[in-house]
Amino acid sequence: MIKQTLLAVSLVATATLAQAHDEAALKAAPPGDPYVQVSDVLPLPAFIPGLGTLFVNPDTLPAGPFLAYDHDGKLSASIYMTPLEELENRTAYDGLGIGSHAVSSVDVYYNAGHPGVEKPHAHVVLYHDAEAKGRLAE
Repeated sequence: MIKQTLLAVSLVATATLAQAHDEAALKAAPPGDPYVQVSDVLPLPAFIPGLGTLFVNPDTLPAGPFLAYDHDGKLSASIYMTPLEELENRTAYDGLGIGSHAVSSVDVYYNAGHPGVEKPHAHVVLYHDAEAKGRLAE
């Protein structure tokens, strides 16, 4: 019983340290591998007003997360883009990553489609601090 408890505690501690390390590595742009800057691979501007400078791991498309950075390179939001057709067909997006565990507010809205996620989809935006939405709007 003691061995099982110690194993469980060590696994939780290891997972917590890994998450903290990953979160720290993502705080400033560029986030590094496996993320790519969206504007480098799609015909989109480097900074999209309302979304910021976006980075994504291509293996996680279409849902993301897309990491959104402000003009100063500060991680401001994690964005998910889930195609409505796939949701209607009961596709589940489980275990999605997040840029930061701090979330101050969430916006969900419709998007008709754009390069990279051409089909109508929902944007789910997790803002990581109270001023993030304003910084991304500029």
